[in-house]
Amino acid sequence: MTVTSALWSFALLAGLLTIIPGLDTALVLRSSLTQSRSHAYATAFGICSGSFVWGAAAAVGAAALLAASELAFTLLKLAGAAYMVYLGVTIIISSIRRRAEAVALPVVKPARSYLASFGKGALTNLLNPKVGVFYIALIPQFIPEGVFPLGMGLLLALVHVVESLVWFSAIILATQFARRWLTSPKVVRWIDRVTGGILIGFAALLAIESRPAV
Repeated sequence: MTVTSALWSFALLAGLLTIIPGLDTALVLRSSLTQSRSHAYATAFGICSGSFVWGAAAAVGAAALLAASELAFTLLKLAGAAYMVYLGVTIIISSIRRRAEAVALPVVKPARSYLASFGKGALTNLLNPKVGVFYIALIPQFIPEGVFPLGMGLLLALVHVVESLVWFSAIILATQFARRWLTSPKVVRWIDRVTGGILIGFAALLAIESRPAV
């Protein structure tokens, strides 16, 4: 895997995970609907700052682990691939079981200032353990052999942040349409199924590439 192919592969997978209707998307949508575009952007930047912190932490951990033991780093990658399979299967099962009803937006008290909106987005992301597990499982999979892990990990985190900002901007600029589209049961089910299938496929491919040479 080259740096270029790793970036493109990560961008594809992270992009799909970004558009899954979840808490981050719902927070930005709620802020745009109940406050203003400026507050929604402040919330979005807060979320992205949290994501970058998680990504940096995962990159530092991966770099330290690789420096300590190449075998341990390989085991981490295999564990991450296993988690991706679990996540993909869970998403698909959830999409099958989900009732035909709209996705509820979280009830969040409107923030009074832009700093409060930023803080709300950042804290929501930083206190979400699922985001941390996502980065820990995913980032080591896309660090090519011989590449400085910390720098590559930060670059991958930056790719996800840019994708998130593009996605949040699309939601903010088309709030009413985005609300109807994102809360449509049919759309949510198909996004989940496609993303789950791609997660499982990526995990299988990465697990094969991560096997220690015999």
